[in-house]
Amino acid sequence: MIEELRNLPAPAKLNLFLHVTGRRHDGYHLLETVFDMVDLCDRLTLRVRNDGALIRRDTLPGVTPEQDLTVRAARLLAEETGCRLGVDIAIDKRIPMGAGLGGGSSDAATMLLGLNRLWDLRLTRRQLMRLAVRLGADVPFFVFGRTAYATGIGEKLQALPLPPALHVIVVPPVPVSTAGVFSAPDLTRDTKPLTISGLSRESSARRGRNDLEPVVCAANPAVAAALSALGQAAKHVGLDAGSARMTGSGSCVFLPVPDESVAASIQQDLSRRRNGSAEPIGDVVVARSLARHPLSDWAFAPGD
Repeated sequence: MIEELRNLPAPAKLNLFLHVTGRRHDGYHLLETVFDMVDLCDRLTLRVRNDGALIRRDTLPGVTPEQDLTVRAARLLAEETGCRLGVDIAIDKRIPMGAGLGGGSSDAATMLLGLNRLWDLRLTRRQLMRLAVRLGADVPFFVFGRTAYATGIGEKLQALPLPPALHVIVVPPVPVSTAGVFSAPDLTRDTKPLTISGLSRESSARRGRNDLEPVVCAANPAVAAALSALGQAAKHVGLDAGSARMTGSGSCVFLPVPDESVAASIQQDLSRRRNGSAEPIGDVVVARSLARHPLSDWAFAPGD
């Protein structure tokens, strides 16, 4: 049996658009989005334990084990499979929290994928996806492991092959609460869905929008400032400022760019910009899209 798995990647995601199309009777919102993974990754190291304990070695401030998605993922997998093994968990966090990049959900998915190997469970992708939705609406996407058009609460996924893309991502110095955004009374909840037929990266970026963006920007001036600065930087290099948008429930904003030279030019532009409080707009990251999760072929039997 494998004793330890080191540096397992947990990639971030971008929502190329995000529409809120309705609300279920249980309060969950119905969404339409395109999920795209990028090569900004957390890294997990897992070491098997024989005593059944599930231990996070680098706990996050203010996050209890009951709230920690990686611990919850391990506990759920153990309970559902009857596995008596445990795991030591260490995470090198590179994806900012409260940023709309899905870091916590991706960590949970990588935990499921990693333990499927570490504990020799041999579950299929479909089996892991059924467990993943119990942890959060974004978690199934990372187990699914491909660029996807998503509906429902985000768990109904269809593969959507798209050409490779490069993105400039701005990380404002504020986290955003997803629950707070979805509970806002002025949130648009009746956007007419697009159709998957004929969708491309270009049409996704230009036809869609992020329905959460106005709510987040109104409540968080730093996000509004970052979005405005990114749009202005886009104009300076001849790109459509309207292609800059927020991902998820924020706070990150992003812009697709054609090549590395344009990305570098935008980075330099944004490094000189400040918001109204003379604070930096935020960290600027350049990330490439990932057509498949790095663990997709590794975590399952061939052909799954």
